[in-house]
Amino acid sequence: MALHMAVDVVRESEQSLTSQIQGFIRKEIVEGILHPGTRLPSSRRLADDLGVSRSVVVEAFGQLVAEGYLEAVRGAGTRVVTHLEAEPPQVVPALLDDGPAPQAFGARWDLRPGSHTFAAFPRREWLSCYQRALDHAEAGDHGYPPLAGEMRLRVELAHCLGRLRGVRTSADQMMVVAGFAQTLSLVCAMLTQEGIGQLGIEDPGHPGQRQFVRDSGLRPVPLPVDAEGIDVAALAASGLRAVLVTPAHQFPTGVQLSASRREALARWARETGGLVIEDDYDGGLWYEKGGIRPLALQREAPDHVVYSGTVSKTLVPGLRLGWIAAPRPLLDRLLRVRARQDLGTDTLTQLAFAELLRGGQFDRHLRRLNARARSRREALEEAVQKQLPGARIIGREAGLHAYVRLPRHLDEAALVSGAFARSVLVRGGAAFHARPGSAAPALVVGHAHLPCSGVAEAIREIGEVVRARR
Repeated sequence: MALHMAVDVVRESEQSLTSQIQGFIRKEIVEGILHPGTRLPSSRRLADDLGVSRSVVVEAFGQLVAEGYLEAVRGAGTRVVTHLEAEPPQVVPALLDDGPAPQAFGARWDLRPGSHTFAAFPRREWLSCYQRALDHAEAGDHGYPPLAGEMRLRVELAHCLGRLRGVRTSADQMMVVAGFAQTLSLVCAMLTQEGIGQLGIEDPGHPGQRQFVRDSGLRPVPLPVDAEGIDVAALAASGLRAVLVTPAHQFPTGVQLSASRREALARWARETGGLVIEDDYDGGLWYEKGGIRPLALQREAPDHVVYSGTVSKTLVPGLRLGWIAAPRPLLDRLLRVRARQDLGTDTLTQLAFAELLRGGQFDRHLRRLNARARSRREALEEAVQKQLPGARIIGREAGLHAYVRLPRHLDEAALVSGAFARSVLVRGGAAFHARPGSAAPALVVGHAHLPCSGVAEAIREIGEVVRARR
């Protein structure tokens, strides 16, 4: 394998080339720039690249092997030894996705809502679409992408969102982004520039988003959520000029914004000139029998709503692919903010997703994913009824998680702790409330990524904790 390696040598130096190469590589290893297990070029290749005699490199490598920095493996060349001590990596917490917590690695069943259905990812279809995107890519497709996103994808998204969610938009009113995290970053930066220092958020809501808003320089203002969704009267009384909502399937309670609240929220936006950020986080995941997924709130007040979606729940979050639909003047302001942050979203991923949408494979994948999630939801409902008397699941049958409201007498924190002792990682409802003391005990259960038997067994273990505390 013709590997390359950057080595800094000075030919006019009084220090020999062998000594320079040896000292440079040693220093790179000690400082952690060359990591344990890293393969180095062959002595012949490195000598050719540096324009020196091969014996110079062979001698340098030999000395570093003798000192214990390198090892020569028969058939595999020379590499940095794997047993060197290294500085522990810095862990950056995920603010908008529930990444793997350290304690999760010891749990058999992970019921956190941020767990992902990677097993359901349409690998074959994605590979085929990516191959077609490569085959049909033009010279310009390999340059920097348009800041708003590839037009071919924006066209397909406008068609898809109009058909599936009733979104009133067009390709020139859309922007492709790196997931909802970037949507929220752009909106927060725009609001700050316009002198708006507060953003209304749902309570309960996503704790990562709450922290993200705070870290972006805005003050998150919690607004209560009940069985009809966000309290629009409280929003109107707050004097806020912007609010973040999940109207179709509220996170985490799963309730749907009622028709009267939808009308009131759209009226608030029109009458005050307020901005609504609609986070349609779980897309087309709706499997309620006889139920029809509500159309996007955006259609009620398209001049005042930033509609945002993502493939993080329907495909995988690692693609970092999402979108914004907004009125053109608002989109232009968001594009000006973005121009100071990055140079757009990966072109080939956009083109592959456009192929997935155009060919109907994404719709077929959604049907399979909905069927999978429905079976897990049914297993969860049966297990809760059997193992947790007095508990009930609230909210619509949609998405990848469910909100399990517990009897008032149960100690939520003790139940979560006891579940972990039985190798079940689950989050209590209090973690999602800005004012956790006033919340009824609950569990927020991610279920779609597990086998049905796993859902049943995990809830049975939680039931054992309840029975042991009687």
